[in-house]
Amino acid sequence: MSGHTDPLHVVFIHGLWIHSSAWRNWQDLYAGSGYETHAPGWPGDGGTVQETRANATALADQGVAEVTAHYAAYIRGLPAAPTVVGHSFGGLVAQKLLATGLARACVAISPAQFRGILGVPAVQLKTASPVLTHPGLRHKTWAHTKDSFHAGFANGVTRQESDDLFERYVIPAPARPLFQAAVANLVPRSPTRVDVTARRGPLLLVAAEADRTVPASAVRAAYAKQRRNPAVTEMVTVPHAGHSYVLDAEWRSVAELALTFLARHNLLPA
Repeated sequence: MSGHTDPLHVVFIHGLWIHSSAWRNWQDLYAGSGYETHAPGWPGDGGTVQETRANATALADQGVAEVTAHYAAYIRGLPAAPTVVGHSFGGLVAQKLLATGLARACVAISPAQFRGILGVPAVQLKTASPVLTHPGLRHKTWAHTKDSFHAGFANGVTRQESDDLFERYVIPAPARPLFQAAVANLVPRSPTRVDVTARRGPLLLVAAEADRTVPASAVRAAYAKQRRNPAVTEMVTVPHAGHSYVLDAEWRSVAELALTFLARHNLLPA
């Protein structure tokens, strides 16, 4: 299948608790395929993990709308609409950008639920409970410990690998997006809303079979709504993986799944 002769851009959007530097392997792989790659952080992120940890208050009170607007502004500065690849809450933001026409295609990896998806799996509630049971955190940040990160985020890998990922990539994150997602179906104008009827480009939803932060059942619920759109909508589940599969030893298989999807729909550079 022939590719585009003009430069194609891809924007990577991270989720809660992970610094944008975790996309570096993806950027190298996609650059090798001819893409111009971008991995801007969330508003308030520091340039490094250490800088972000040292100034966590800069992230406080950043919600889904603010993060979406931040990436929308970045994309408007590019010469052409990019493909967006998002993980977790980044996957939710990526779907919102696709629906508004700012992206030509989207890969949403274990995306946080959007408004209209009913029911929250018990394992997901357990993982989010350290934040959601403390309403005073709504306008503050919250940080994983090594124990909580391995239990709920990197449960698909060994403790040694989990601790290594923690040291290299984990940062504090604003709690506000979690609260927004928790009450989304009670708020008609929730910032987590995605227009699933919008005219849009191809969408791939990726789920991880052992994910405890965004379980595969939640991704299937998103797929059930998105697939009603006449545009291309596909879903794939990665066996045995946990939520950290975009940055742990599984990352290449996930990245190549996305590249295969883009190639299938003529979205690879020449």
